[in-house]
Amino acid sequence: MSKKQKPKTNGSTRVRKTELVRNIINIFNENPEKTYNYKQVATLLNIASESQRIFINQLLYELLDEDFLVEISRGKFKVNSRGGYITGVIDRQGVKTYLLPDDGGEPVFIPERKTNHALLNDKVKVFLYARRKGQLAEGEVVEVIKRAKDTFVGILEVSDNFAFLISDNRVMTTDVFIPKSKLNGGKNGQKVVVKLLDWEPNLKNPVGEVIDVLGDKGDNTAEMHAILAEFGLPYKYPAEVEAAAEKIDAGITPEEVAKRIDMREVTTFTIDPRDAKDFDDALSLRKLPNGLWEVGVHIADVTHYVRPGSIIEREAQERATSVYLVDRTIPMLPEHLSNGICSLRPNEDKLTYSVIFQLTNEAEIKHYEIAKTVTRSDRRFTYEEAQSIIETGKGDFKDEILTLDRLAKILREERFANGAIAFDRAEVRFEIDEKGKPTSVFFKEQKEANKLIEEFMLLANKTAATHIGKPGKGLKAKTFVYRIHDVPNPDKLQTFSVFIKRFGYNLKTSGKQTAISSSINHLLDEVQGKKEQNLIETLAIRSMAKAIYSTENIGHYGLAFDFYTHFTSPIRRYPDMMVHRLLEKYMSGGKGANQQEYEELCQHSSDMEQLAANAERASIKYKQVEFMSEHIGQVFDGVISGVTEWGIYVELVENKCEGMIPIRDLDDDYYTFDDKNYCLDGRRYHKRYQLGDELTVRVTRANLDKKQLDFVLA
Repeated sequence: MSKKQKPKTNGSTRVRKTELVRNIINIFNENPEKTYNYKQVATLLNIASESQRIFINQLLYELLDEDFLVEISRGKFKVNSRGGYITGVIDRQGVKTYLLPDDGGEPVFIPERKTNHALLNDKVKVFLYARRKGQLAEGEVVEVIKRAKDTFVGILEVSDNFAFLISDNRVMTTDVFIPKSKLNGGKNGQKVVVKLLDWEPNLKNPVGEVIDVLGDKGDNTAEMHAILAEFGLPYKYPAEVEAAAEKIDAGITPEEVAKRIDMREVTTFTIDPRDAKDFDDALSLRKLPNGLWEVGVHIADVTHYVRPGSIIEREAQERATSVYLVDRTIPMLPEHLSNGICSLRPNEDKLTYSVIFQLTNEAEIKHYEIAKTVTRSDRRFTYEEAQSIIETGKGDFKDEILTLDRLAKILREERFANGAIAFDRAEVRFEIDEKGKPTSVFFKEQKEANKLIEEFMLLANKTAATHIGKPGKGLKAKTFVYRIHDVPNPDKLQTFSVFIKRFGYNLKTSGKQTAISSSINHLLDEVQGKKEQNLIETLAIRSMAKAIYSTENIGHYGLAFDFYTHFTSPIRRYPDMMVHRLLEKYMSGGKGANQQEYEELCQHSSDMEQLAANAERASIKYKQVEFMSEHIGQVFDGVISGVTEWGIYVELVENKCEGMIPIRDLDDDYYTFDDKNYCLDGRRYHKRYQLGDELTVRVTRANLDKKQLDFVLA
């Protein structure tokens, strides 16, 4: 038969053809060195019908036309293997697996049975199959070079002779086999951490051992520690680090005070959340003889106590950040430092690193100084207490707080005039009983007291970054740690703009930065109090780049600052410690630091910040599911907050808890996923479920292990 002839095919044959082509491709891909004719291929596929064998012959010539096969001799074919081997990282999109090549090339599809047990983010070596014209590259994992994760958290199921870990992690889709000798005290039903030991290619289940028993399933501390362990974050402090911290003395000697500016007599106070224990920033205020306001932003001098190369330094560097879960803080520094020596507690002398400003009544900076100081806080305010003074004009240090509030409002107004964006989102918080069980949900909003502190912290951070990053005419900036935020991706912004039009909102996506920022701020003001507020705020944030740490300064888009860093929270962020050290080094005439070394630390800090944020979200999700488990069967109003091929996510208006309606439960039609329009479309009746639609739902299931709520349409 000529390879140009086309057989007559009907619909069922076309389906059969697709299946046949896939099977033929698998034969050649799995045997790249062998040659086959159509009879041999038919035999391997158990096809005896002469007409089907002739059809296979034609398909071989079609694959030859597509350059997938080469004809070695008349009628004998071999795979056109041009790929060889490639390394990269495993990615998953829905149920499909891909390789993201190290060289930045296009993704390579990995069929499920060719993953060789590779998991999400694993570094792997892949053999590339021959490629058909117009098709995505395809390959198989031949080696897992490095596991992204080799410890998993879950629940133990123990039988007489062996045990399994039922993993909480969606990455680990199979149970982990644990020999009885590797249980290390773990009992049936307990939450444990398991380390993978081996995973033979021909075995469905990996083999592991219990390395830590977290506690009983459902116990609050065990569940919170499980979340931390799942993200690879520490949930306990090494005893030797605690011991080293306990030996550190406050060291406020006359000799040390003499090296610093003594500001203990200046009115100084802290304003923090009511449950805070680590006060790393304080404000001072006094009127100077020249008529200017002196505002001091005083930050705990952590690096005076934590020395480079010390065991405490190494631990802080590895952690890079404190982690804030719903009911607890896992500090970056041992508590003797974070809540004790370094914390700016009232009526205690403290060593601080300060940015001291001289401001006019109109908040214009006439002078600033970055200096080591000694301070003494006169009062510890909660945000609520400071807010009450702002609203009533009555209370301790009312004149100082009202003056700082007035100056902060001017600074804030100026910042927005320059193009800053106001992402002041309400945060979900829980009232929690003594056993850690959530009893109610509330929303924490930013009020004037929060914004007062925020504005002066922003000013100190910006000033420290500008001081080093903009050294003056003819001078080159030395290596420094910046907090950078790139401009929004134009495509994402455009997609977002098109989406919000269905709610009647408009967004400017081109032109000057200040015009775009002003348009975003106007939108965020417009949605206040509307049902779609949280959805639109979430999507607006997703259309922005993420802020990260880097030695390469590109400015901070969201704040509209050319130079920005993190200087004000060294108790809970390692980048702030780096900034303190670099400032001290350069201000005493030191040479520029090694950029590559600091860039690696910036990358690590950005990664750990993201992990901490993920863990915080997971703890909120856990508490939301736990809270909603008391409301099974109840009906709530909601808004569609996400649409996927497996179902629709709905956020409840009343408490912002999110659950899913599985697509299998939408049984009035056959629904298909339209990813361009964020919707599910019904084939027969054309009903559409789209992002932002209002729905009424009933709570049907609350699965704490998966942190998942299931809804049905009410």
